[in-house]
Amino acid sequence: MKILVTGAAGFIGSHVVRYLLGRGDTVVGLDNINDYYPRELKYARLAELGIPDAQQMMAEKPGADPNYPVPSRFCGPFRFVLCDLADRKALPEIFARERFDTVVHLGAQAGVRYSIENPFAYVDSNLVGFVNILECCRHNAIAHLVYASSSSVYGGNEKVPFAEEDRVDNPVSLYAATKKSNELMAFTYSKLYGLKATGLRFFTVYGPWGRPDMAPMLFAKAISAGEPIKVFNGGDMIRDFTYIDDIVEGTIRVLDHAPEAAACPKGVPHRVFNIGCSNPVQLMDFIAEMESALDRKAIKQMMPMQPGDVYQTYADTTALEQAVGYKPHVTLHEGIAHFINWYCSDKNPLR
Repeated sequence: MKILVTGAAGFIGSHVVRYLLGRGDTVVGLDNINDYYPRELKYARLAELGIPDAQQMMAEKPGADPNYPVPSRFCGPFRFVLCDLADRKALPEIFARERFDTVVHLGAQAGVRYSIENPFAYVDSNLVGFVNILECCRHNAIAHLVYASSSSVYGGNEKVPFAEEDRVDNPVSLYAATKKSNELMAFTYSKLYGLKATGLRFFTVYGPWGRPDMAPMLFAKAISAGEPIKVFNGGDMIRDFTYIDDIVEGTIRVLDHAPEAAACPKGVPHRVFNIGCSNPVQLMDFIAEMESALDRKAIKQMMPMQPGDVYQTYADTTALEQAVGYKPHVTLHEGIAHFINWYCSDKNPLR
């Protein structure tokens, strides 16, 4: 298959690209390499995928090559394209030229707290960009669109574990609201145009090459340097930490099982699944695992709950298990060990 992966320089996206290439698919990766966090990490992820000059691509102007509208590079069956999701000229041209079979849409403006500081970044990427993806899929006979939603759509829900049929109309951040909007927009395109689409509500993904604004990277950096870590809500928080390999395997399983209208609610070929570990962990226990792996004690700075945060996340993954056989297998102890090994290695450009 020929597959488009958006957010290919991102954490989950780069791992998905690697998996697809490993099994023999032809992949086009797309990313705008924005500066939400240090670009060095994104460049390093792309270098691991065979694109060593992504930094040079940033200096190239779209349209410089008359035969291709945006800067791009080849590496065997992998092409990387530098493009913004909201570009209503370039993105349709890419779809028309490449003739994708399926799309894994992982590109988005991430971060709960940042959505409070810079809301327009989320509107441009997560709303305008998502409609652009939907329109391109609609007009190019895409067989299946898999897109990233988030556990944040459950907002302040107190009933756990979170199940797909639970209410998701009480978001506590703009980021969460954009992700729920994505689900609604995808359902509409499935209903109106028959676009087969599946949304995945990711639960606290961690592992090698992870985002530097997330707890594992923040904690590892601070503990290694003997600096304080910020522990929000006094440490009284619970997260369904899910290792990246389990996330990638589940995503690919979903990609290979497009929803059929006859088997979906209301006869619309659209599904939404939780994808997590279904084994929530106390934040203080997570910190203890980090301390053990680094062989250093953390200096803890207790902080209040931050705006946009939720007390707990806990995925009910029964539906995904029944649909595609998804079953996470990496324990927190194993996952933290893998992450710390990478963090301390020369592959980590931010160490």
